[in-house]
Amino acid sequence: MTFRAAKLQKKLHMCKKKCNFAVMKKDAYSRFARIGGLIAIIILLVILLRTCHGCQPEVTPVEQDEQMPVQLQEQPQPDAKLVSYPGRSIKYAEKFRDLNAQHLEAAHAIGLSHCPANREEAIKMRKELVEIKSNANYIVEDLTHSIPYLVPTAARRLDAIGEEFADILRRNDLPHYRFHVSSILRSQDDIKRLQRSGNVNSTQQSAHVYGTTFDIAYWRYDKVSNTTDYMTQDNLKLVMAQVLLNQQRAGHIYVKYEAKQCCFHITVRD
Repeated sequence: MTFRAAKLQKKLHMCKKKCNFAVMKKDAYSRFARIGGLIAIIILLVILLRTCHGCQPEVTPVEQDEQMPVQLQEQPQPDAKLVSYPGRSIKYAEKFRDLNAQHLEAAHAIGLSHCPANREEAIKMRKELVEIKSNANYIVEDLTHSIPYLVPTAARRLDAIGEEFADILRRNDLPHYRFHVSSILRSQDDIKRLQRSGNVNSTQQSAHVYGTTFDIAYWRYDKVSNTTDYMTQDNLKLVMAQVLLNQQRAGHIYVKYEAKQCCFHITVRD
């Protein structure tokens, strides 16, 4: 082999090594890209799962819930039987869309003479108010941005809603459940704290400050009956909606469906 041929062969060998290295490098980049893509997809799925776990249908133009709602689904026993209220479905946002101006008009008419500036002032006004406590038909939640007081007319209406809710369940041979009251009387300070906490929908023009208004969480129900029969939250929501629709049609209440906070925002009219 001549010197020139040997030199050429050496160059060819070096070129082949470079090509092989380039191919290996390209394969390595490709593998890293695939691994990186899989990691990105996994991270995205984790974020979506965490977001979806926390998302819920209470807070809207009328201010809302005390805390973010938690959807609790009853775990049926092995021998449990699913039972249902046979009522017709309701388009909640269409049926319950009374305006904030209507809520305020009713609150001004029958509510407190003035809005309490803070909780201390609201407590001093207790002679004009009735304390709201949990009973056989509903649960008053631990309130963080309101206090459990209503004017007497509103307190009686809340009790009437509880009795009608229980009556519908009883007449249809369904288990007895208690619903949750999630927000009641708010002071101006309560509303300011809600706004500072990030609740952009809370407003100073709130019917909650007059003791005429309360929120009912439509995803929270506690079964009281000692039976294995159970109902879904969707079906219990339908029962509550039927009660509120009856009360609304009779002219007793205004109702706003609060999808983001999972509650019915209710102001008593008479």
